[in-house]
Amino acid sequence: MKRRDITEMVRHGEEGHGMILIGPIIGAAGAIALAIGAANDTGVLAIAGGIVLAVGLVGMLLGQHMVVDYDVYDRLNKLEKK
Repeated sequence: MKRRDITEMVRHGEEGHGMILIGPIIGAAGAIALAIGAANDTGVLAIAGGIVLAVGLVGMLLGQHMVVDYDVYDRLNKLEKK
């Protein structure tokens, strides 16, 4: 597969909705930073990690709503109009 085909599949494919993975990846980085900051008693790193974790989780929920739910609702609306 070409890179362009993979990009299109991730953005618009029905297989797994790959765009949703961005939020959990950011959240995982935040969780790792939070754990390192807590283990080393570094308050700034722990707080920053917690904030990044929260942003990643909210981004995941928002991404799921925008990528998956909007398409489902759009299809249902089109079916109801017929």
